[in-house]
Amino acid sequence: MTAPRFTTLGCRLNAYETEAMKRLAEEAGVQDALVVNTCAVTSEAVRKARQEIRRLRRDNPNAPIIVTGCAAQTEPETFAAMPEVTRVIGNAEKMQPATWASLTPDLIGQTERVMVDDIMSVRETASHLIDGFGTRARAYVQVQNGCDHRCTFCIIPFGRGNSRSVPAGVVVEQIKRLVNEGYLEVVLTGVDLTSWGADLPSAPRLGDLVRRILRLVPDLARMRISSIDSIEADPALMEAIATEPRLMPHLHLSLQAGDDMILKRMKRRHLRDDAIAFCAEARRLRPDMAFGADIIAGFPTETDAMFENSLKLVEECGLTWLHVFPFSPRKGTPAARMPQMNGTTIRERAARLRAAGDAAVLRHLGAQIGTALPVLMENPRMGRTPHFAEVLFDTDQPIGQIVQAHITGHDSTQLSAIA
Repeated sequence: MTAPRFTTLGCRLNAYETEAMKRLAEEAGVQDALVVNTCAVTSEAVRKARQEIRRLRRDNPNAPIIVTGCAAQTEPETFAAMPEVTRVIGNAEKMQPATWASLTPDLIGQTERVMVDDIMSVRETASHLIDGFGTRARAYVQVQNGCDHRCTFCIIPFGRGNSRSVPAGVVVEQIKRLVNEGYLEVVLTGVDLTSWGADLPSAPRLGDLVRRILRLVPDLARMRISSIDSIEADPALMEAIATEPRLMPHLHLSLQAGDDMILKRMKRRHLRDDAIAFCAEARRLRPDMAFGADIIAGFPTETDAMFENSLKLVEECGLTWLHVFPFSPRKGTPAARMPQMNGTTIRERAARLRAAGDAAVLRHLGAQIGTALPVLMENPRMGRTPHFAEVLFDTDQPIGQIVQAHITGHDSTQLSAIA
C-alpha cells in the first residue's frame, strides 16, 4: 500500500487545492490511488487531462484513477466515459472529508462513480485552508473562490461556482500562523480576487482586507496580490498601493484585449481607456510599479486594426510581464459560437504579442542594472525582486531570507547580482 499520487493541471489555485486534498486523503487512509486535478480553461486543457489519464493508466494498470477539478465539474460525462477512470469528483466534493473516506480500499467499490453536484449551490470557501503551500520563501493564501461574471470566452464560473469570500478574520489568523512559521511573503489568491468581500457582512472590499492584514500582522515583510480586474480596484486598495511599502509594486491585470469592440464581445467590464487610466494612476501613486497582464490573441471577429489596439496596449499601459493566450474555443461558451479566426493568424498574433512582451522585459531588466534591490531567496542561487523579476547570484544565499542585491546585469530573462 502506498500513499495516493497527485497530478495537478492548470492554475495556482488548483495546486493549492491539491495540497489540501493530499491532507484529506492521508487523514482518510486512501491508498494506491492516482488523483488528477484537472483544468477546464480551454479545450486544450481538457485534451491534456484526458491524455494524462491515459498515460497514467498505461503506467499503472491496476491503480484506481480519480479525476477531479474544473474539467471534472464542467464535463463529468467526458471523464465518466473513459474506461481508465475509476471515479469522477466535483470541485465542491473534492474538499469534503466524507468524499475521501468513501475512497478507502474497503469502500471505493461501493460508492457511486460520479460524485458531482451543483457547484452554484456552494456558499463557502474556507473549509480547506492550508498553511505553507508554495515555497519556503512564499506562501499562497486563498481568500476567494468562484466568479459572478460571465465573460463570453470563459467556462470557469461553471467549474468554480459563484464568488465566495473567506472572512477577513480567518485570513488574518492564517497569515499570522504563516509568519510565525517563518514565511516572509504571502500572496493573496482567488479566482476573481477583486470581488472579495461582496458576499460578506457590510460588503468590505479587497483594499480593506489588504490594509487589515498589514495592520494586524506587522511582522509580515511582504504581501502580493495575484491577478486582479483593474476596473474593480477600490479606493482602499489604491491607498494601500500608495502608502504601504510592504505591498509589493507588482500587479498582474486581467486585461484580455485592448480593443473596445472586442472587450464588449468578451463581455468584459472595462474599456481600453479604463485600463490605460488605471495603470497611469497606479504608477502615479507608486512610480516603480510593474504590471503583468493576460491578453488573448485572435478572439473571434478580431480584425487587424483591433489586434493592433491590443498590441499598442503593451506600450500604453507600460506592461512588462505578459501572459499571452492564443484563443481556442471552449465548448459551452458564447465565444465558441462566434465566427472564428484562422489558426495561422491566431498564432502569428500571439507571437507578435509575445515579442512585444519580451522587449518590455528587456527594458525592465535593463533599467534595474546598477540598482540595489531587496531579493527574497527561493533557492540558494535565485530569488525575486519586489517587481517579481528573477535574480541569479554566483554564490549561495539563505533560502527564505531577503538579501540586499546589487544588480550587475541580465541575460534577457533574469537579472544577475552580487550580495
